[in-house]
Amino acid sequence: MTILGNPPFGEPVDRGIPDATVARLPVYLRALTAMRDRGVITCSSNELAESVGVNPAKLRKDLSYLGSYGTRGVGYEVEFLWHQIAREIGQTQDWNVAIVGVGHLGTALSSYQGFSTRGIRVAALVDAHPDRVGQVVSGIKITALQDLPATVSKHGIAIGIIATPGDAAQQVADALVAAGITSILNFAPALVQVPDGVDVRQVDLSIELQILAYHEQRKTQNETGVAGAQEVIG
Repeated sequence: MTILGNPPFGEPVDRGIPDATVARLPVYLRALTAMRDRGVITCSSNELAESVGVNPAKLRKDLSYLGSYGTRGVGYEVEFLWHQIAREIGQTQDWNVAIVGVGHLGTALSSYQGFSTRGIRVAALVDAHPDRVGQVVSGIKITALQDLPATVSKHGIAIGIIATPGDAAQQVADALVAAGITSILNFAPALVQVPDGVDVRQVDLSIELQILAYHEQRKTQNETGVAGAQEVIG
């Protein structure tokens, strides 16, 4: 196990970190990046926790999985903690990504500048529509879905992004797996089935908006209920 004081650029160690903690590590990294950009040298667990909106005890528990416990009375060294987290989530190296489905969403993702600052490089664009194959989008020539294995091999693709309509998602997932991809980010509004050993992260924008709509409705109902109660009391 890597412990505090080891060189920050060493190889990450499999620590059995819970998925919930892994999901929070990029959020901590974003906050630490902002602190580093402001010239902050050290921060307390309370300061870091407040900046990301989590409980300080939960943050300290999360960081303990990295072997980082901070220094009593001083806190965490921002630069060192940044490198610890970046190393753990694979941001001390670049990862080539292929986006499958170059419609409106795929095109927008291909031009997103935030990927490059997080060690992610869009190296290939893939589409099944013959009219799109051969076109150049964001400086990348679109290749055919049937050529996906060659594309993955040529560019050393590590992660596949599905940006197709829902009815095409499973076919694309199957093609990615067959091409050797074991990490998939799925933006399609459909769940996909993959073999053991393949990781899938689902991003369904419509569901997220529906959840927000639910909370908006509850706030409206609560406000109406309070107003109605006040009228009755009056």
